[in-house]
Amino acid sequence: MNLPSYKLVTTPAAWQECLAALRQEPQLAMDLEANSLYAYRERVCLVQISTAHQDYIVDPLAGLDLEGLGELAENPAVEKIFHAAEYDLMLMKREYGWQLRNLFDTMWAARILGYAQVGLANILNEFYGVTLDKRYQKANWCRRPLLQAQLTYAQSDTHYLLSLRQRLAAELEAAGRLPEAQEIFEEQTHVEPASNVFDPDSFWFINGVRELDQRQQAIVRALYLYRDQEARRQDRPHFKIFGDRTLMELAETEPKDLTALQAVHGMSLGQIKRYGRQMLQIIRDSREAPAPQRPRHGGSRPPQSVLNRYERLHTWRKKQARARGVESDVILSREAMWELAQANPKTPEELAQIKTLGPWRRTTYGNELLRVLKKS
Repeated sequence: MNLPSYKLVTTPAAWQECLAALRQEPQLAMDLEANSLYAYRERVCLVQISTAHQDYIVDPLAGLDLEGLGELAENPAVEKIFHAAEYDLMLMKREYGWQLRNLFDTMWAARILGYAQVGLANILNEFYGVTLDKRYQKANWCRRPLLQAQLTYAQSDTHYLLSLRQRLAAELEAAGRLPEAQEIFEEQTHVEPASNVFDPDSFWFINGVRELDQRQQAIVRALYLYRDQEARRQDRPHFKIFGDRTLMELAETEPKDLTALQAVHGMSLGQIKRYGRQMLQIIRDSREAPAPQRPRHGGSRPPQSVLNRYERLHTWRKKQARARGVESDVILSREAMWELAQANPKTPEELAQIKTLGPWRRTTYGNELLRVLKKS
């Protein structure tokens, strides 16, 4: 990969120089690296920014004040170019409170145009003959010092995005899809991060837990709480303590000694040494524990009429997507289908009240959507 030199920004003085240059640009290509595979609470570990003139790699762990970058992210006069922005936008909101405006997402552009392979590595290889080193896709970006090869990989995530944006924008324009893309880009900026506060009742969402008997469910809950305690203490993600399948097998088999733990899926000798005795004690104590109470979910099952409308919209969406050669959510989001099914608008005026349906989709699909909803 033949890339120009980048600027690694690790000091306040270098950051101020970088920021002054960024403020002169109408477009910024951006990407964030986090450590979700290595920490209890993920954090932003690296920010890559490319302009038409220079690639920057900014180290937020170096104690830099990034408020100026937040101002640029929120400035609607500056276009921000990402590839698959959703995760990065959630990180920005959660860690910095930034509400990004004026997005161009090259992954969504490719999806709207019907490209089959829309990962950045695939697109860079197809368009520029560039091969990314996949070794660093799951790197611990918060570990310092960063390797030279890591920094080159990070640079490649944004270096090509401005050129890629121009190419895809031209294709969108030629296909008459640019207004559709702009509506989707705007929708993406409003994505909200899920809460990262631990919910002790979220064990109910583990696959198969509702089929266990009450004693086994009590064991699952106790082990679930223990896993979170260890993950928090060690600053590691939950799955690196032990996985959900391991947790379920422990509850189902109720091993009584360290030897029996060896037969449980995912239990290595190292895990048995670290956690085994405590796990066995938790299992013993939980046998007599009261059954955990299922949390009450807000609302009940939607009326059958709503479900019927949703199913008709789902069928219509699939047919539209197949005809265009795109994935179904390019046509209409799942959230929009649920809102339409529940509100059941009957006129264009009522359709205009659907918040998850933007003006381009209302104009393009409005009459068809009203016709689909009207069917009995």
